[in-house]
Amino acid sequence: MPDPNPAALDFLLTRRSRPAKTLTLPVPDRDALTPILTAAARTPDHGKLEPWRFVVLERPALERLAGLAAARAEAAGLPPERVDKAAAQFRDGNLAVAVVHVPRPTEKIPEIEQVLSTGAVCLALLNAALAAGWGANWLTGWAAHDAGFGRDGLGLAPGEWLAGLIHIGTETAAPPERPRPDLGAITTWMAT
Repeated sequence: MPDPNPAALDFLLTRRSRPAKTLTLPVPDRDALTPILTAAARTPDHGKLEPWRFVVLERPALERLAGLAAARAEAAGLPPERVDKAAAQFRDGNLAVAVVHVPRPTEKIPEIEQVLSTGAVCLALLNAALAAGWGANWLTGWAAHDAGFGRDGLGLAPGEWLAGLIHIGTETAAPPERPRPDLGAITTWMAT
């Protein structure tokens, strides 16, 4: 028989991201963030390639990135509301962890498995922050997919890309529950 961990299962069954715009100070300091990052780094990683890395963005870095996001969005000819939205997630944040996908050349591990591991790191980081008592949210958005923003703002190397920005802070309000998937509609049971 398995040795269940009811508290962990209850956490997973009830976890809920906190909207990034509702997160405020205080944010975890380096000592509080280290175990969260450590937990995320335990993500399944076929071949032990570590096809991801973290960039911790503190308030001054977020302010700089807000300006860069706005400038790149304007240069791309985006409408003003998209320019503001591109800048807002950086401008309004106090701490975020950028999860960077770092493809590793190998003949053994397909690239898709490395990409899936990077996505799993994002979720593990989000859940670790929530489990530690912080509010957290996983965002991407236009700037996250702009190669120039990644290069100029985060120092990403060629081939690297931003998988997510995990905003972490103190929640100001618990969000309401939202509808969840119909398990029966998305599950197929195969016995043979």
